[in-house]
Amino acid sequence: MINIVYEEEKLRVAAYDGEKEVGHCSYSECDECWDFYETIVDKNYGGQGIAGKLVDKLLERADEKGVKIISSCSYVKKRLEKRE
Repeated sequence: MINIVYEEEKLRVAAYDGEKEVGHCSYSECDECWDFYETIVDKNYGGQGIAGKLVDKLLERADEKGVKIISSCSYVKKRLEKRE
């Protein structure tokens, strides 16, 4: 089972299969916003919706904190367009 974990100190959400990290979505902080700049999933775990779960978890945290989201990650940009 894949576990999605928000790792605030590392500015990311990560996916784990047991102890093995299989993906992450990272962000940087700027003036009252977060730039989601990278979403990566191990190719052996592709097609399981992990990237979407990573982004959704990070979007949830951003909403809770009331920060604006920008994205230099093409995958996240597509997810944000669907969200609007």
